[in-house]
Amino acid sequence: MSAATHKSEMRASGMRYQWHLFLLALAFLTRIPIPASVPFSEPRLNQANRYFALVGTLIGAISASIFLISHTLFSIEVAVVMAMIASLMTTGVFHEDGLADSADGLGGGLTIERKLAIMKDSRIGSYGSAALMMALLMKFAVLSSIPQVVVALIVGHTLSRAVAASLIGAMPYVSESDGSKSKPLANTQSQTDVWFLVVTCAAILLWLPIVHALALVAMCMCVRQMAKIYLSRQIGGYTGDTLGACQQVAELACYLCFALPWFL
Repeated sequence: MSAATHKSEMRASGMRYQWHLFLLALAFLTRIPIPASVPFSEPRLNQANRYFALVGTLIGAISASIFLISHTLFSIEVAVVMAMIASLMTTGVFHEDGLADSADGLGGGLTIERKLAIMKDSRIGSYGSAALMMALLMKFAVLSSIPQVVVALIVGHTLSRAVAASLIGAMPYVSESDGSKSKPLANTQSQTDVWFLVVTCAAILLWLPIVHALALVAMCMCVRQMAKIYLSRQIGGYTGDTLGACQQVAELACYLCFALPWFL
């Protein structure tokens, strides 16, 4: 075998490995089926978090497409609801579930152990119900009031998942007790994974005016830092549910940026 052939095979193997990581990220964050032949392991799942923002771009694109189609037939309000339903169906209400569980646990528990126990409970309480209702209402209100809905959906879904994923390497994972209802979770992160997230976000933000891009980055950094401080004080780290909550808060923060008067 020639050196050129060997390099070509190595390159193809590396691309196939990255494709498998992307598919694992897709399966983890959405209900989109992937081939059963894709290898799964904990190290691969940990590496797959580098593609969380890119999966967010895909979710945003699906939601934006449904909005565009719906808006040709209905009012912007109806189209926004259809777009929101599309994202909920695509993700299986994955992140919203994390928001509700986090609100119940962090709002209703007095000790770390109690907070974690409440978060793993499949039932939703008053804190969770209120948080979920307010989040959905705010998304609807903000998206219905801006002209750049398509861009906002794609950018919001991308950046928010980058914010949530970036916390994996920045905070300790707080292990939930046995019997947790949560999926297997990526709980380590390399610098390469972080750079993948950064590059994905940069590629999306390049389509925006520099001032708008900087405002979105600043908003996301604020959300990330506040989440890091708050979760460190509450439970000493993160869980899968709290990452979902961070994604929801960051997504809404991105939409609020687009609602600023000078963003129009």
